[in-house]
Amino acid sequence: MANRDVERGGKQNREVHNNNNYFYDESSRDTHWTPWLVPAIVVANLAVFIAVMFVNDCPKKINGPNKACVARFLGRFSFQPLRENPLFGPSSSTLERMGALEWRKVVHEHHGWRLVTCMWLHAGIIHLLTNMLSLIFIGIRLEQQFGFIRVGLIYLVSGFGGSILSSLFLQESISVGASGALFGLLGAMLSELLINWTIYANKYGWEASRTNTSVTKRKHSMYQYVLFVVAAVLLVVGLTVGLVMLFKGENGNKHCKWCHRLSCFPTSKWTC
Repeated sequence: MANRDVERGGKQNREVHNNNNYFYDESSRDTHWTPWLVPAIVVANLAVFIAVMFVNDCPKKINGPNKACVARFLGRFSFQPLRENPLFGPSSSTLERMGALEWRKVVHEHHGWRLVTCMWLHAGIIHLLTNMLSLIFIGIRLEQQFGFIRVGLIYLVSGFGGSILSSLFLQESISVGASGALFGLLGAMLSELLINWTIYANKYGWEASRTNTSVTKRKHSMYQYVLFVVAAVLLVVGLTVGLVMLFKGENGNKHCKWCHRLSCFPTSKWTC
């Protein structure tokens, strides 16, 4: 009898030990990617801004005491006068030459490549720092959780969609900036938080921790697959309709008069 109890106790202890090991192994399967794409995007944006300022060469083009460049000690990297660009950056003509989004050039001169290049340009140092800090805050966590492929696709597709909307609603000025891409990453983060709300121990944090130790894997529900299909269809349809309207020369303000207010914050000569 005593031997049977000892054997039973030993068996239970082994089961508990095996269960603990099983939970440890399952929890260790959570992949945390080493982020490199988001830092690379930040570096690329900084490099592009430096190249734009080099091409701008404010001291060579601005003369006179009333049109002095800002931070003239920087030489050709100095900024345009604040009355022209309050964001401490280049001139609108330089941005346009470097690939800024301009409706007439996209539609009438077939510069479709500007829909991509504009998201790598910034109107000024303030605009650049704001976007890059936001990208680091949002993008690093996303890339750690989901990897560089998903984050990269979301960034590029969202930026491309934002460029299409800017072309449809901002046809009298040029447009630059990565705001569309950033809003795409923010939307991805919020959707992940809402869909997996119950598995977050700290609902205001980002690192996922399981509230129930018996659940060792994330399982996609049927409604998640349905949402994925619906979102994919809406994405394809939205991009297609936007491109057709753009290259037909449609003005989005005629269909939605208040939508242009949501695009970006305006400056005197361009939007970003």
